[in-house]
Amino acid sequence: MKAFYGDLKLGILGGGQLGRMLIQQAINYNVTVKVLDPDRDAPCRKLCDEFVVGSLSDYETVYKFGKKVDMLTIEIEKVNVDALEALENEGVLVYPQPRIIRLIQDKGLQKQFFKENEIPTAGFQVISSVDQLKNTHIPFPYIQKLRRDGYDGKGVYKVIDESYLEKAFTEPSLIEHWIDFEKEIAVIVARNADGETKTFPMVEMEFNPQANLVEFLVSPSDYSRHIQEEAERIAKKVAESLNIVGLLAVEMFLTKQGQILVNELAPRPHNSGHHTIEGNVVSQFEQHLRAIFNQPLGCTDSLNHAVMINILGEAGYEGPAVYHGIEKVLECPGVYVHLYGKALTKPFRKMGHVTVVDSDREKAIEKARFVQKTLKVIA
Repeated sequence: MKAFYGDLKLGILGGGQLGRMLIQQAINYNVTVKVLDPDRDAPCRKLCDEFVVGSLSDYETVYKFGKKVDMLTIEIEKVNVDALEALENEGVLVYPQPRIIRLIQDKGLQKQFFKENEIPTAGFQVISSVDQLKNTHIPFPYIQKLRRDGYDGKGVYKVIDESYLEKAFTEPSLIEHWIDFEKEIAVIVARNADGETKTFPMVEMEFNPQANLVEFLVSPSDYSRHIQEEAERIAKKVAESLNIVGLLAVEMFLTKQGQILVNELAPRPHNSGHHTIEGNVVSQFEQHLRAIFNQPLGCTDSLNHAVMINILGEAGYEGPAVYHGIEKVLECPGVYVHLYGKALTKPFRKMGHVTVVDSDREKAIEKARFVQKTLKVIA
């Protein structure tokens, strides 16, 4: 294998903010990075060694891009897996492995994987038509999820009673029991080709009720050691059952009865790990690179209390982005601003994130609430 720090060419499918932050870390290792993305103004365009405009779902485009690199990774799951399988068969290293991406692309297959590997998750039923919704054994209310192409809350529908069936998804989907959870939590786990596996400490998350995406995250958790260890044990079991190489975000529910149920997976750096850049010994982005390059995994310990706030485009604004209140935020000690290089804002678009670190958990949360109230993206 070529040395990762010199002559290896890494290709990234997707040029968004996850790729941008991955490149920022790759620069420290002298890694040559090529990026494929359909948006010629994607956040990665100015940071990588070569930027290619093209479809991530087109077989020929992905295949030709992959033939010019030694290793491929992703920052988005919606890619052409057939092309990745062909590349893998021809000797290109693809991490996470194509079979895993194929499984993650289909929430029905994800759920079947949980069931087959005795990974705790909400009860579910895979359906192919609205008629099946009328005869399901799952009681109201329940959640309907599209099997494919859902993300950041899109493709999710809460069915409260029979009157809601009129607006239910007609495409192949799954339905699952509505979980009356106490908290949404997540654990990021990394695994390299030698089988070394490490988890980051469990985090607690708050979701934007309108956009249904992570808006506020606290690390490390102050739940009991038992709950944290169980969440990390489950995440590690998922990664080892998949035999994944790379990073895996495991999103979970903590129920009011203290049970932990796996909700969904993301086989890449994830929103629930952004705080690790300043808050942990190693960041999720460095850990992903270490894993796919089959290097020793880094120490994941928390350095401090860290709170991450997503910077979302304000409702009612669309156009060239203006960051109102950024000067006030930058006056605060322990506040780190990450802007994603997106020229245009629109409602609830992820425009950046802020991480607040402090030796005192409550002070970190207080400063983060100030950031959340003060920093607004308008046009």
